[in-house]
Amino acid sequence: MHLNWSSLGEVAAVSLGVTVAVVAVFALGVLGMSRATESRQRGGAGQRGGSRDQEKSRDRGESRDRGESRDRGDVGSLMGAAQAGLCFAACAAVVAYGIYLIVPGFH
Repeated sequence: MHLNWSSLGEVAAVSLGVTVAVVAVFALGVLGMSRATESRQRGGAGQRGGSRDQEKSRDRGESRDRGESRDRGDVGSLMGAAQAGLCFAACAAVVAYGIYLIVPGFH
């Protein structure tokens, strides 16, 4: 029996590289989801009561537009959710392609 060691090494290297890439992309998806959740929580906390500094500035007549910070929170939430969705979709596509390559009935 003859083994083509260079091909085996090539397959092992590609498998390791793709595995590391999928794990990194999945981690970026988790980071995006975390940022989206954090942004939503921060936006909600700012709308409820505000801080003491905000109350003092309102008492002095210095009003700030809280809608601007809320809009930034909405954009951060949207960007984080979009990042998570794209990363998870990429991971799912790689897994589906791997299953397609393994199962001969799909060819």
